[in-house]
Amino acid sequence: MIRSFTVFAALLIAANSGAQGRKDSVPDLTALVAKPSSELVDVVNRFSNDLTSVSRRYDASESPAQRKRMRDFYMGWSRRLREIDFDKLGQEGRVDYVLLNNYLKHELGLLDRQDKQRAETAAFVPFADRLLALQDMRRDLITVDPRASSSTLAAVTRQVDSLRASFESPLPKAPKVSRTVANRGAANVDQIRAVIGSWYKYYDGYDPLFTWWAKDPYRKLDDALVRYARTLRERVVGYKPSEAASANGSRGGGANDGPIIGDPIGADGLKGDLAYEMIPYTPGELIGIAEREYAFSLSEAKKASREMGFGDNWKAAMEKVKNTYVEPGKQPDLIRDLARQAEAFFDQHDWVTIPQLAREDWRMEMMSPERQRVAPFFLGGESILVSYPTADMSEEDKLMSLRGNNPHFSHATVFHELNPGHHLQGFISDRYNPHRQLFGTPFWSEGQSLYWEMFLWDHGFQVSPEDRMGALFWRMHRSARIIFSMKFHLGKMTPDQAVQFLVDTVDFERANAEGEVRRSFSGAYSPLYQIGYMIGGLELRALHRELVDSGKMTDRAFHDAVLQGGPMPIAMVRARLANRTLTRDGPEPWKFSMELPPPVPAPIQGVKK
Repeated sequence: MIRSFTVFAALLIAANSGAQGRKDSVPDLTALVAKPSSELVDVVNRFSNDLTSVSRRYDASESPAQRKRMRDFYMGWSRRLREIDFDKLGQEGRVDYVLLNNYLKHELGLLDRQDKQRAETAAFVPFADRLLALQDMRRDLITVDPRASSSTLAAVTRQVDSLRASFESPLPKAPKVSRTVANRGAANVDQIRAVIGSWYKYYDGYDPLFTWWAKDPYRKLDDALVRYARTLRERVVGYKPSEAASANGSRGGGANDGPIIGDPIGADGLKGDLAYEMIPYTPGELIGIAEREYAFSLSEAKKASREMGFGDNWKAAMEKVKNTYVEPGKQPDLIRDLARQAEAFFDQHDWVTIPQLAREDWRMEMMSPERQRVAPFFLGGESILVSYPTADMSEEDKLMSLRGNNPHFSHATVFHELNPGHHLQGFISDRYNPHRQLFGTPFWSEGQSLYWEMFLWDHGFQVSPEDRMGALFWRMHRSARIIFSMKFHLGKMTPDQAVQFLVDTVDFERANAEGEVRRSFSGAYSPLYQIGYMIGGLELRALHRELVDSGKMTDRAFHDAVLQGGPMPIAMVRARLANRTLTRDGPEPWKFSMELPPPVPAPIQGVKK
């Protein structure tokens, strides 16, 4: 448990800063006057606003008109961007030029990837363009033809029913496809159904003639799409009937139930995404970096285990740590105390600026039982979402949540979510260079929070072997994320194998491991999101060594500059802070792994470091 005197000291500091700080929480306004900024602020803002407008207008995702308009939009901006005289820009302007140019190239690459995926699923949804074009015509303000619309709905219904029958037939009539492509096809059916539902609702009742013609054909089409998506999931993907029924209409085919499928992007996809993040390593090299980091964490876990009396049986020590959960109803108090303790620790060392308002404005909410199944650990940012059991949860789900959110695991991650982690990131990004939020990347956001975990480890924040074991659980977890996500996207590890990998190498609860893998591959996160934690953290660690350990910057100046520069690939953070040469295509490749400081072993308890 957290030592009472430490918590008391933290709360006392927080109380004093709260009472006094609110009086002077307004920043020094003179420091904000005539602050030098990028020449391309207005350019990036104009692009962001135009992108929002185009995306709002072409809201039938992957419709014929939407695909063409988005490609024309990105290519047009790429051409006009090249008209800017790069050599006349200052460093901040060059940074924005590179970031926007990099963004445009990546978006065009993603459109190419979507074209390839669309070709793979075309056999499942040959009616997609025909239906989605109805929404395009509505947005073009073309007067609807009720009878023609009715005929289209009826014709597509017959096509959908025929496709469904081909999969339900006892004789193999449908083409053989992978579960991945079939799952994507079922998700596309759900998406098309949602678009057509919105299209129909716009006219229904407001245009009596339309309703007279289209009501029955629309009802039959909607029913046919539901049954077809369910058939794909049951007959091809492998859902149980109850899982397929609950999955219909949800993103990616069911968030909480059914098999974990995912959609690997392959070696070419990884190459493109790594180039966008300015990571000059192959997936194999990144796996090697992760294995090296895991080896350090495993060695430290065995050291902590020996201090706890379990010898090298670190999993037995981890079991003891998991079973230190607080009683029901006390988790919010624990989170509050750990947040204040971390803020007090940072105040003591003056490592980063945490404005008074940033301490005051974060809030706490409870996570729903449904969301806990895919996000078993608390989440944070503007608010912190506490993951803890409710009375109605099953015994198994209660224990999963209790054990996975014990005080020692939480001790190492509350500051990851709040200050100086995600909450402070958002707070500062809204106030400094807010135009760069367009370039948000997990290598900056998650990498920065993970960097703080390693930084506090180096500076003795985790004192007891139990707290160190809690911190190492997360550190091993982030290494494992790189390994299983890279291998999954290369086709070398299945989701089920990824679950077992987390159980074996990090001592995950199986239910938590399933939730973690489901969350990783559900489609809600970008393919590189899970590697962004450790790799981004290591990049910042290498940059700290280059700029702070060398004496060029203080800790506080470095950390404030990283936050105030705004989100971007860490190679671009380096270009800003070290004034590195930039061309239109970006900075030179940075092999950050060669510049990493050695990991810092924790001292044995009772022995001075």
